[in-house]
Amino acid sequence: MDELEQLPIPLLLWYREHARVLPWRSDPTPYHVWVSEIMLQQTRVTAVLDYYRRFLEAAPDVAALADLPQERLMKLWQGLGYYSRARNLQKTARQIMEEHGGVFPRTYEAIRALAGVGDYTAGAIASIAFHLPVPAVDGNVLRVVARITGDGGDISSPAMKKKVTAALAPLIPLDAPGEFNQAMMELGATVCLPNGAPLCDRCPAAGFCRAYREGRTGELPVKAPKKARRVEERAVYLLFRGDQVALRRRPETGLLSGLWEYPCELADGANWPERWGPAPRALARAGTGKHIFTHVEWHMTAWTGELDGPDLPEGWVWASRAELRDTYAVPNAFQAFTPLVARRLGEF
Repeated sequence: MDELEQLPIPLLLWYREHARVLPWRSDPTPYHVWVSEIMLQQTRVTAVLDYYRRFLEAAPDVAALADLPQERLMKLWQGLGYYSRARNLQKTARQIMEEHGGVFPRTYEAIRALAGVGDYTAGAIASIAFHLPVPAVDGNVLRVVARITGDGGDISSPAMKKKVTAALAPLIPLDAPGEFNQAMMELGATVCLPNGAPLCDRCPAAGFCRAYREGRTGELPVKAPKKARRVEERAVYLLFRGDQVALRRRPETGLLSGLWEYPCELADGANWPERWGPAPRALARAGTGKHIFTHVEWHMTAWTGELDGPDLPEGWVWASRAELRDTYAVPNAFQAFTPLVARRLGEF
């Protein structure tokens, strides 16, 4: 990986001129870096900006996050997906309060020992917030390194990540470790693109990038194909009583754990699960939707109906328009049915 030795100076010069202005970069406290990095996992920067602002308003520091009611935490996270990230954030905040007196640990090893913090996140916090010369290797960095060095190794493999981490470690400038790591991420996010042709004419590494020189940017990086997702056919029930809709809390473990949903079941050919009680009045098919998770794909059919009386199965609630807006976190998996509910309750 000799090409990497030429990278630090042109990369940093490029970054200082072209880096996006982002709130966590403007005020890179350990807490801010941590929250932003967790939010940015599997999520685009543009989608995170408003969430980040609202999240810090509600939980400006570790202590506030540790004390945040779970319902409020989930509502703040609603729409970002991968909700286990939010739970892990709070779990880690409580760990910091209990084990570190509310003060964010300052060494890579101690940061890495926090619940829910992996190698990359620990490296990002240590280098950006504490100026420690440790690598932070994410998908963007792996892609950049694979192209610059012409490496055809599988970037999804632990061996490739370990190799890249070892190659970058001695190259990190001691006076700008956080800047170097952010520059690598920025290059991958804005120039050495994951989907579509990289913008090689804008790249500070174009003069020594093997993939560019050899015309292989379309071949690299190499990533093993993912296994086919399992498809599940599901029935979603939009059940109304006056100006309220029924919600059910999902189990505390598994997919979308602990969140609120429009009652949803694997479709088995029946329109209404009898164990839920008497069937609603005027039950009718109302539309379809689809949502893709990492390992499973839901194909959903919505049914609407009217329920009489206050009684609901255990774990269900009646939710008003205001409660849907302010209290209950209904995940994006059900967003295809939001217009159907809004037509009945009003926009929320």
